[in-house]
Amino acid sequence: MINLSGLYKNLIILLIILGAFWAPNYAYSAGMPDTPDTVIPEEADYLEESSFDSNTAYINDIEILGSNIIKPEYILSKMSLQKGDLYDKDIMQEDLKTIYRLGYFTERMKAVPVKNPNGTISLKIILEENIPVTDFTIEGNTVVSSDEIMQYLLPLKGKPQNISAINSAMEKINECYYSKGYILSKIDSIYDDPDGTLNLSITEGKINKILISGNEKTKGYIIERNIMTEPGTVYNENQVKQDLVRLYSTQAFKDVNRTIEVSEDDPDRFDVTIELKEQRTASVSVGGGLDSATGAFGSIGISDNNFRGMNQRVSLTGLVGSGILMSDSSIKNHMNYQAELSFFEPHFLNADNSLMSKIYFRDLGSYQVPLAIERRIGIEGTIAHRLRFNRRLSTTLTGGVEYIDLSEGDIAAISRLYNEHNLNLADREKQLEGGFFLRLAPGLAYDSRDSATNPRHGALASVRYEENFGLDGFGKTNGRLTGMAKKFIPIAKKSSLTFTGRGGITAHGSDVPEVMAFRLGGPYTIRGYKVNGVGTGRAFIMGSAELATPIPFVDRLKVNFLQNLRLTFWVDAGRVFDPTIASVLYDRPVQAITAGIGLKINMPGIGPLSVDYGFPLTNPGPNGSPNGYFTFGVGDMMY
Repeated sequence: MINLSGLYKNLIILLIILGAFWAPNYAYSAGMPDTPDTVIPEEADYLEESSFDSNTAYINDIEILGSNIIKPEYILSKMSLQKGDLYDKDIMQEDLKTIYRLGYFTERMKAVPVKNPNGTISLKIILEENIPVTDFTIEGNTVVSSDEIMQYLLPLKGKPQNISAINSAMEKINECYYSKGYILSKIDSIYDDPDGTLNLSITEGKINKILISGNEKTKGYIIERNIMTEPGTVYNENQVKQDLVRLYSTQAFKDVNRTIEVSEDDPDRFDVTIELKEQRTASVSVGGGLDSATGAFGSIGISDNNFRGMNQRVSLTGLVGSGILMSDSSIKNHMNYQAELSFFEPHFLNADNSLMSKIYFRDLGSYQVPLAIERRIGIEGTIAHRLRFNRRLSTTLTGGVEYIDLSEGDIAAISRLYNEHNLNLADREKQLEGGFFLRLAPGLAYDSRDSATNPRHGALASVRYEENFGLDGFGKTNGRLTGMAKKFIPIAKKSSLTFTGRGGITAHGSDVPEVMAFRLGGPYTIRGYKVNGVGTGRAFIMGSAELATPIPFVDRLKVNFLQNLRLTFWVDAGRVFDPTIASVLYDRPVQAITAGIGLKINMPGIGPLSVDYGFPLTNPGPNGSPNGYFTFGVGDMMY
């Protein structure tokens, strides 16, 4: 027998539930998209038992309706009300807002509490998903590929449109542009089609024109050739910074900056102005002092780092010194005369080439040949070419002609030394051999340092082959191969550890003049020894480890000079092979290990200036000092 009253009762409940889908006055409904409001149902009209108080009933189960793609379990995990909780209208209101903020649903959402015969509530959450994302179109991108942009969009595909997720993807796309230096790029617009396709339009920020201001002496085309950024290209902050560094490194300017303005001709393009402040580049210098190699000296120099406003560097220097100090018995105490005229062209034929040339004269007590007077006159030019496929690599080609003359400085002392070592004094003539040489030297250099001033990361390496053709005797022709490698490792915030290796070998030439031999000892090789104090020979190898760190507390002072000052702790080691007659005459050890401490300041355009004190850890020989020496160095040897 059919219970009609029960059937009618069930139909009424069913109609009420169906009506809840469409009648907002019978359910909790989300209102405005940003703050969904709940409409409290009229309990007497909604429920069969007017005495029912939903806030005193427990939730028996929760059913999510209208969620086709987003899993109900995910929605339930975001709600405060759970199965078994006491139903609360206010908490339900907050849960609806939470669900809306997930971003996958429209504002048309409802919560319907249905009373069960046992007094509990079955809670029905009625939702409407946004249109699913089906595809994407991207317009306006040229410097970042569509494939790269798609990696940020693909996670949205197949899911209901989600404003938060879309905004997050847009931010990642912008960050992708910014990380590559395209700081003016932006997503101009985004809209969806009825079929669920998201359409992106990107404005990448192209340059309308590049303006230059502030140059008075420097010619405009000289500035322009240092600016690789071009009108019509997408603005890239990284490349512009490189342009500014390139301009600053010319030493023609004391300040280089850039400003960006929206173009009056096209609001989607920008005008970039390079603002320059020129500095005085011509100078006259007069100096003097004491030096271990030149003795008491005086010097004068005239230079211009922006010659004729063409960024060329011209320098004329002269030096007169009293001779070697520190009682080096192997070097003739002779007046030291030096003069040099140099010319540097940073843009030789094209931007990838530079030319360094010089004419020089030197008259001094020889470092290579003991107690001899050495005179050198020469002209030399070096072309450096930066490789386009790897900007850290560059090739060099040096060519020049040099005349070397050696004369006797102290025949009595030399005769005594030859006799003491049972050597034939006739060999002295061979020792004093100089010559007229044509030099050709190709080389390859690699530089990945993070800074040329105080490097802490990267590496510096070079290899060079030098062929010296004897123009006044082919038997003097010889070839030499040299190489160097440095590795910089950062320590703490400002310190660095540097490992250096150098080596050289005479590739051919049995009659190489002793004046062209390799030497170890002095500020550029084995510190703590005099120049040549370790020995001279046909080959050498050496290595060093150096820790450079700012002087505690001093680096905090706001003085540029002190910012570049470094305290160094180091160890040097090296060996000379096939030693020359000079090494025999002075019983030089030909191998050495030293340790020491020093001060170094790196000056742009000059290089490292260093003062070191080192003491030998191995036998320094009878002519060396077990207590070590101070050494003074200017610049650094590349080969």
